[in-house]
Amino acid sequence: MIVVVLWQLHPSLLLSTSVPTGGDNGGHYAMPAFLRSGLLPHGQLSGWDPGWYDGFPLYTYYFVLADLIAAVGSYIVPYALAFKWATVLGSLLLPVAAWAMGRLFGMRRAFPGALAALTLCYLFDYTYTIYGGNLFSTLAGEYAYSLSIALALVFLGLMARGLRTGRYRGLTAITLAACILAHFIPALFALAGGVLLIAMEMLPDRVRPRDTWHAHTSDEVVPQCLNRPQALWWGVSSLAIGGLLVAFWWVPFGTEQAYSTSLGYVNIHTFVAILFPQADWWALILAGLSTVAAFALRSRFGILMALLAGLFALGVIVDPQASLYNVRLLPLWFLPVYLLAGWGVATAVTGAVDLWTWLRDTAWRWLAHTAWPWLLDAVIRARNWRRRTASGEPPLVPPVRPAREIVPPRGRSSWPTAAVAGSLVALVVALVVVVTPFVLPRSTMQSLGITPGPNQVTNWSSFNYSGYQAQAGYAEYRALVQTMERVGTRYGCGQSMWQYDPSLDRFGTTQALMLLPYWSSGCIGSMEGLLFESSATTPYHFLNQAELSVSPSEAMVGLNYTALNVPAGIQHLQLLGVRYFMASSPQVEAAASADRSLRQVAETGPWTSGGTTTTWKIYEVLDSPLVTGLANEPAVEVGVRPDQSSWLPPSESWYNDPARWSVFLAQSGPASWPRVAIGDPSPPRRAVPRTHVSEVAESDNTVSFHVSKIGTPVLVKVSYFPNWHASGATGPYRVTPNLMVVVPTSHNVVLSYGATPANREGQALSILGVVLLLIVLIRPRVRKGPRRGRMSPSEPDLSPAT
Repeated sequence: MIVVVLWQLHPSLLLSTSVPTGGDNGGHYAMPAFLRSGLLPHGQLSGWDPGWYDGFPLYTYYFVLADLIAAVGSYIVPYALAFKWATVLGSLLLPVAAWAMGRLFGMRRAFPGALAALTLCYLFDYTYTIYGGNLFSTLAGEYAYSLSIALALVFLGLMARGLRTGRYRGLTAITLAACILAHFIPALFALAGGVLLIAMEMLPDRVRPRDTWHAHTSDEVVPQCLNRPQALWWGVSSLAIGGLLVAFWWVPFGTEQAYSTSLGYVNIHTFVAILFPQADWWALILAGLSTVAAFALRSRFGILMALLAGLFALGVIVDPQASLYNVRLLPLWFLPVYLLAGWGVATAVTGAVDLWTWLRDTAWRWLAHTAWPWLLDAVIRARNWRRRTASGEPPLVPPVRPAREIVPPRGRSSWPTAAVAGSLVALVVALVVVVTPFVLPRSTMQSLGITPGPNQVTNWSSFNYSGYQAQAGYAEYRALVQTMERVGTRYGCGQSMWQYDPSLDRFGTTQALMLLPYWSSGCIGSMEGLLFESSATTPYHFLNQAELSVSPSEAMVGLNYTALNVPAGIQHLQLLGVRYFMASSPQVEAAASADRSLRQVAETGPWTSGGTTTTWKIYEVLDSPLVTGLANEPAVEVGVRPDQSSWLPPSESWYNDPARWSVFLAQSGPASWPRVAIGDPSPPRRAVPRTHVSEVAESDNTVSFHVSKIGTPVLVKVSYFPNWHASGATGPYRVTPNLMVVVPTSHNVVLSYGATPANREGQALSILGVVLLLIVLIRPRVRKGPRRGRMSPSEPDLSPAT
């Protein structure tokens, strides 16, 4: 399975140092690099990244484990290699994880191999391409999701074994913690599976699912060493310790959701089409039959997968219209479907081999017990009769010694056959489904009614991992990046806004310019970034993009977008403290050249690619300081909440009306500031003494400056987040659109990104989790069950120890 996956991912490209591109991966590339350079040196796994959206909290609303692997790996191998390997790690581990789960469940040897084989079909499922889990989604940027799925399967295997044996509690908790840190959505699969496994252990013996119906004396059987209270304590404590270990991440993630942004994607309601695609009917039918067999045989694994499939199919249907897009749960419906299909193939093959073995043994016993003794007796009787008749004696039949019974041990010869055949048949099924489209001509496949969609994986991976260097527009892209580096050196560092156009895909992805902070070592930022949901400034960027682009993406749903309006867009850039504007179309460049708020500082081109000729013009945005004194006191909106449903509507209305900018609206502030109703279009203007701001300095997580006048509110054009703290001033206070205001109490002011009560609470809980983990790992086990158990298939389930 791994060989097939690697074959399609092009190992030669995975070993090249080209910078990967394609979909979101082209933007993701900057994140592990900043983790290595900006966070790990400070002992942090999450923190402030100034490169996107006027700054945003990196890894507060996203998942760090896959990027951490890439960042740490880059200390050993070149960064490009470490990133590429991290993106494919989850996909390569998935067959191994499925095999390990089967072994940990204690199933017959045929089953783990069959589960691993069917994960190949899951990886190459082409009925969706972005939601997560399969190779298409991984290549589109969902590599963290893929890694989390692999960890979820290992966790479920450890959980299944531990609930019966009382072993591996520490390892189970660590695996759950890693699964959560990799991606929260597959972690829901792991948590739901863990709860269901605990619930199964609480059932009465007569209905409790078992793992021994297909066990053989040559197989490892999970012994039942815990009674119900012990199993309940083991399971709950494992989940609790695993959750506590990563509380440092999920506590801020949960409590600070108000400062994230929902893109407003509308849930998909064509449930039949997305849950039962025609291309997967074979797996769905096989999974349905396997579900019936699982309940009939009381298979713990089969019942668990059937319940998880039903649970996440229901989740897709009933998921409310909120921040979780319902189709993100779709991969967690297909995963147990394919695993059930693999379990069903192994069950069918094992059952067929067992039936053949029973028929063979029955025939052997009949021959040994009945046919052979009868034949031998008949021969002896005939010989004795002839001998005594010839001698004139009456026939006498002496007692016949019964034939020696020679019966091979039941199943002894069938076990290797079943173990090999079950995995082999599942592998053949997977290869027929997956590999056939790779080797047959497309016309042949279409004549057979087979859609050759999986063959796209090889094209996607070749495009991604050949990198930016292999793209048609690389020369233009590299020249533009080098131009911005020179601009930053000559005119100063700062944020940049680039004109969006779908043709930017000529660079390898429309997100290519998000890497400006990476290429310029943090000097030139990008107002657009990858993690849209991670910043409350995201809506205002897309409003600006609509004003400054001929063909904007308008990626966020529900905003009041306007048509192209370069002067208005430049005003918004000044408000947000953006330093450079990068224009690429003649229409926008003409308007920009006529705008007195802009000064052209560089140009590169013309460049011709795909029939399009482009000249990039770089403008410095004048009168756009990072820190500036206010003319009037901000007005506090009474009753406004920090979440976007409350904050965004009045803030967007204010943002789109420059006539109101003389008075900023605040979420909170000193008692001396005026109070207004939410959305009040005419707050009072209270003038304040002018102050001069100088000595402005910005680092990854600090902003410092000097003011000439104490007590005058000062606007800091950095995205607000609760982790910012002020020294030498009160605040910071959140003001429209999503910036910060401080009131200096000394001439020297320093804003620093630190910890909130939620961070400290999460860290304290994680320390508690580490202590409990050490106790679990160090203290001797109270009850030591046998490490390995052997059980005949004819034996009943072992009853719980008392």
